Amino acid sequence: MALSDNLGKKVRLMIIKEVEFGVYLGNSREKVLLPKKQVPCGVEAGDPVEVFLYKDSSDRLIATTNEPKITLGELAVLKVADVGKIGAFLDWGLEKDLLLPFREQTAKVKKGDEVLSALYVDKSGRLCATMKVYERLRQDSPYQKDDEVEGIIYDTSDNFGVFVAVDDRYSALIPRREAYGSLKVGDRVHARVTKVKEDGKLDLAVRKKAFLQMDTDVQMIVERMDEYGGRLPFTDKADPEKIKKEFGMSKNAFKRAIGRLLKEGQIEICEKSIEIRKR
Repeated sequence: MALSDNLGKKVRLMIIKEVEFGVYLGNSREKVLLPKKQVPCGVEAGDPVEVFLYKDSSDRLIATTNEPKITLGELAVLKVADVGKIGAFLDWGLEKDLLLPFREQTAKVKKGDEVLSALYVDKSGRLCATMKVYERLRQDSPYQKDDEVEGIIYDTSDNFGVFVAVDDRYSALIPRREAYGSLKVGDRVHARVTKVKEDGKLDLAVRKKAFLQMDTDVQMIVERMDEYGGRLPFTDKADPEKIKKEFGMSKNAFKRAIGRLLKEGQIEICEKSIEIRKR
């Protein structure tokens, strides 16, 4: 196997030659440089060294004993170090940042963002990152219905909902009907498993079961009414999208919470508004 076939991987290679600026690793047919500052103390010709192979700023194959935050075949959450003309650059623990081309982004990213990424080798033989990880996620999670899970959002769809990598590795979806609130790529979410599909993928909900969620919904509505000066400028007959935009909840959840407040005598429903009842 050629050394270039191990691009993006960790390998054990033998030291075949020592030079002033480092050591060469490999065999009689091909070799790769391990720079001097990367050479472990006490090694000499004939010793094996575990290294990671990537390409330097001149696109030359080079070895490092530094630990990369991601290798070929893995997934990792990486921070955006900078954004340039050809894409974003991710901090992956090596001297040269990792390119995330614009075409491989599932959402526009900015410096400081954290994104779930995978490594791939582009057509020119360079290592790059991609946020398109759907096909790389596992479908053998240990979770069951009603389990609480955490994950990172890696893509969104107007048709399907919000795509989540549970534990940064398992395939999951918050269906469109459950995608309430501000959910964007890079966000960490705490969710509940609502279904384990036959293929092992998970369906999630970011809201609790209705009877558990209601206390939170009621508190949110009361706080929002206070912000509006004691009234909401619409009733429980408002358009579902308006309610979703305002509170991040479904119309049914909104009506349940309003129903409780009405029953407790905390509010009154007027023709075009809902108002806190004066005592």
